Amino acid sequence: MATRRSEPGYFADDSMIRRVMSKRAVGLTYGLRALVIGAVHPLLFVGTSEHTAHRETPYTRLAVTGALFEAVFLGGKAEADRALAFTRRKHDAVVGALPEDAGHHHPAGTAYAAHNPHLMFMTMAFTFDSAEVMYDRLVRELSATEREDLYQDYVRWGELFGMPRDAAPADYPAFRRYFDSYLNSIELFLTEEARLVGSYLVGHRKAYRLRPPAEQVGSALYLLVQGSLPPRIRQMYGIEWAISDELAHRALSRSIRTAHLAPPLAPRVLAGALAGPSAPSYQLLARREQRMVKTGHPSMPGVDPRNWAQRHAAV
Repeated sequence: MATRRSEPGYFADDSMIRRVMSKRAVGLTYGLRALVIGAVHPLLFVGTSEHTAHRETPYTRLAVTGALFEAVFLGGKAEADRALAFTRRKHDAVVGALPEDAGHHHPAGTAYAAHNPHLMFMTMAFTFDSAEVMYDRLVRELSATEREDLYQDYVRWGELFGMPRDAAPADYPAFRRYFDSYLNSIELFLTEEARLVGSYLVGHRKAYRLRPPAEQVGSALYLLVQGSLPPRIRQMYGIEWAISDELAHRALSRSIRTAHLAPPLAPRVLAGALAGPSAPSYQLLARREQRMVKTGHPSMPGVDPRNWAQRHAAV
């Protein structure tokens, strides 16, 4: 069941994208997963990191991005239009070239732009793939028809942000063939900064311990995301994944899926807890990050808050 809204949006209440993205189990995990996997695309990672205003506060950037995406997924048209206009203005400035080599397929000088049709598609691809995977694992497995409908909704979502329709494969099977081939190709490359940032985001590297129960919740979230990653992506980050990790991941995923069955004695209570916008949860994380930075504690120790041009201008 999708969340209620005061006015119609770009997606019908019974659309697959609203049904999937209104599940908090998806909303709280897909963004982290998409960022971690998407970091293997140097043009996307460098283009974002070189132009973001939140280089020092990456979780705040995640919260902002999550809220913008949810406005389009779940909000009315007026709210979605504001989010789309804001994003377009930000993307207008994201134009540049790789300052250093990033693998054989991405030498220094390779151009990037946020409005590049293929890069817009790849952003959609990482987002869609993560939403699909997390729904399958944490809610229930989609049928072939639902999977196709969800893909077509995501293509429409990409179009709203400016992606040309022909930048994406025509249907889900074609998308899956392309995307799986990409993930197994030699194009993937993690820059030093991408590996460091991704390691923090996925919980492979931790800077600080949280107070209970936040520490336990965070560990569970990291377990869910790490277990959902393709083995090759885990290997690229140096994440060791033992049988015990896999069993723990399966057990936690199974318990969350079971909760979505909504026992008849308390369906409304469960529905309220399991469905709804996830942006407020990200905002709590962002506020904590901002407090830490203000007191001199970097969000991700080792990540230089300056972009490449600023670092080299100071030399």
